[in-house]
Amino acid sequence: MSLAIVHSRARLGIDAPAVSVEVHLANGMPSLTLVGLPETAVRESKDRVRSALQNAQLEFPGSRRITISLAPADLPKEGGRFDLAIALGLLAASGQIPATALQDCECIGELALSGELRPVQGVLPVALACREAGRRLILPRANATEAALVEGVELIAAEHLLALCAHLRGEESLPALPEVTAPPPPAVAELAEVQGQEQAKRALIVAAAGGHNLLLFGPPGTGKTLLASRLPGILPPLREQEALEVAAIQSVCERTPLLAWPGRPFRAPHHGASAAALVGGGSHPRPGEVSQAHNGVLFLDELPEFDRKVLETLREPLESGSIHVARAREQLRFPARFQLVAAMNPCPCGYQGDPSGRCRCSPEQIQRYRGKLSGPLLDRIDLHLAMRNEPFKLTGETGRSKPDTATAAAQVAAARQAQQQRQQCLNAHLDLAGIQQHCALTETDGRWLEQAVERLGLSRRASHRVLKVARTLADLAGSPALERPHLAEALQYRQLDRQPQNGQTPG
Repeated sequence: MSLAIVHSRARLGIDAPAVSVEVHLANGMPSLTLVGLPETAVRESKDRVRSALQNAQLEFPGSRRITISLAPADLPKEGGRFDLAIALGLLAASGQIPATALQDCECIGELALSGELRPVQGVLPVALACREAGRRLILPRANATEAALVEGVELIAAEHLLALCAHLRGEESLPALPEVTAPPPPAVAELAEVQGQEQAKRALIVAAAGGHNLLLFGPPGTGKTLLASRLPGILPPLREQEALEVAAIQSVCERTPLLAWPGRPFRAPHHGASAAALVGGGSHPRPGEVSQAHNGVLFLDELPEFDRKVLETLREPLESGSIHVARAREQLRFPARFQLVAAMNPCPCGYQGDPSGRCRCSPEQIQRYRGKLSGPLLDRIDLHLAMRNEPFKLTGETGRSKPDTATAAAQVAAARQAQQQRQQCLNAHLDLAGIQQHCALTETDGRWLEQAVERLGLSRRASHRVLKVARTLADLAGSPALERPHLAEALQYRQLDRQPQNGQTPG
């Protein structure tokens, strides 16, 4: 008897096959053999299954030789999610439930010694796989609410193995599943609470409108982190498929997707994070921070304080939108289409260029500090903006400034809609052919941009980023074509590509 299972990571874009459980009963000396690279938790499943069957008043065929094969044999198996499939395979092989009842079914769930079905993580990717394959999903009732987020998949959810067997025999139907009530949308931070910094707000809206990466640099207390936290609030809501992708990753990462459904993720790892924590990996590869920020925002505060080798691992996902993790036994690919927002000080003490003159950092110290950010990494960040301390005023302050979150969100939504209608993707994701088609310039403007790029010493990649940002600026202005003011403003956002002069901060 064979019973197919979807591995909990199989539908995260990972090129890994589903797992099938094959149970064979034969005459001979009583024994139970479990093969297929099972880890400790999987090997212990035979003891959990034996106790669960006996306590549920079902027969465990212990008088026969039992062979349980988890295929494919070269894929390591981990966790307790195979318990339910092994138990149903034994029951079907011994004739206690009809084998036809398990046709076109996938199973996932852990068994308690009493026969109760315990919830497991990673159910949402399994439900997505079942919908794509047109198969039913048998799972613990505690996981049913999460799996029900996927429309169009038939769920069979039970609290106890005995009730599930009665349902499969046609003796008694399981209770109907409760309706899934969408939680209220998560609260967002208000952009109008940020006083001043009008140019930085403008850059934030441009970044949101085109999906561009953004780097804010300036002295401590200028509002870099405050502004970054406002970005999710002005981004448009996730579409259903995007929300399911985000929830699937959260399901695998031991978090409850319903708690944040369907908000955009905002991840802010500490600067001591390792490469495996940031991009994923480990002995048993798991999604990292960049994957958990998929379809959302990855905020890296104190950017130069990250290890340089860790920062360099961001190069590939910033271009491709995915992470490829290679191991001796498996090749895994995690989604990582995130929007990077980073913040940094201009020098180790943070006060270079401050009018008070309190910065005492030497040019060598500043060079070493900024040298942690490589040119290729900076090239992949579309917007570099310097922020400065603004005068502190209480008189006449109303507590709120413009634009507010609702106004900025409307501008971003309109610009993104124009991009989707024109090219079916955001401006930040345009390829070379898309840049040539949608970012065309007049001959005069083309020569002007070439001269500006040569004067600033921009790389070809940085020049393409300038064109993408200019396209976004034109979309925000409702202009069908790129004009000189759009190009000029886009060039102003490449401030770290300029060399400091007279000890001042670039820009």
